[in-house]
Amino acid sequence: MTGASEGWASAGSGFLAVDSGGSGLRVVVGTAERGPLARRASDEPVRTGDRGIDSEHFMARLVPLVRALTAEAGPVRLTAAVVGAAGLASLGAGLRAELPGALAREFGVRRVALAADAVTAYAGALGPRPGVVIAGGTGLIAIGTDLAGWRRADGWGHLLGDCGGGAWIGRAGLEAALRAHDGREGGSARLLACAEEVFGPVTGLPGALYPRPDRPAVLASFAPRVAACADGDPVASAILRAAARHMADSAAAVCPSGGEPRVAVTGGLFKTGDPLLVPLDEELAQRLPHARRVPAEGDPLHGAVRLATELSTGPLTLPGDEAMLSVATPSGD
Repeated sequence: MTGASEGWASAGSGFLAVDSGGSGLRVVVGTAERGPLARRASDEPVRTGDRGIDSEHFMARLVPLVRALTAEAGPVRLTAAVVGAAGLASLGAGLRAELPGALAREFGVRRVALAADAVTAYAGALGPRPGVVIAGGTGLIAIGTDLAGWRRADGWGHLLGDCGGGAWIGRAGLEAALRAHDGREGGSARLLACAEEVFGPVTGLPGALYPRPDRPAVLASFAPRVAACADGDPVASAILRAAARHMADSAAAVCPSGGEPRVAVTGGLFKTGDPLLVPLDEELAQRLPHARRVPAEGDPLHGAVRLATELSTGPLTLPGDEAMLSVATPSGD
């Protein structure tokens, strides 16, 4: 199948937008004139291996989705594609080398933008405006731009960073539970009760956590319990305050210094609501008094659609970067 067939020429320039993350693929097909026309998702994430993100597995997951989408959307000549991928900055060398040509051969795509998931999160939350976005889920990263270049802070994984993220909050909550179990200072009986309700006797926590390959997600699953305990439990409240302080530190490290940049947050971590958002707003107001806090306009898939719409009609407004946001023009048909 190729989207460059002559019979589609009258359909205008279409786009393909992809959000690839730990929960799978989300894909949209549309046109700049008509917007998104159809969307589909697969809950199987793209594999990573010795060469980083597996481009062959990526295409194996993507092709059936796009075929179904183009059948649903009607005649769409796909000329531009934007792929936002988790791990692209550090694990994306193979994807950058192989994916543009594969998309050209399979769908006739002429321009391909590969973006780190933090960039699509930024584009979805703020669009082409200077500012900073804090993306919080299991991990935590802050990304900022003055529209001339990108800066990022944290996002180093649960062993080396992601300070204030879901795994960080969950781990801190379980540490407080173990402190209460031991009778050490800084413990929380309430968090101990929550931990045992979720995981069973806390003496079994090391055996239940350490061998698991999804340990960060398991730790992050306890973050909502920490938030639920924050009202009336000073230890849980202090954990969320510390998380907010870490987030504000990362945001301050990447926020443009001039003008009135916008600050937004995005990601599932912030569904915990006021127990985290209230201290975060206070910390941001203290650290970034010149910035304006705004709600996120959309999620990373919305960001990929925004970028793909723009790419299908001209150059991107957000700045290019070899690791974070690059555009390729493959020659293969």
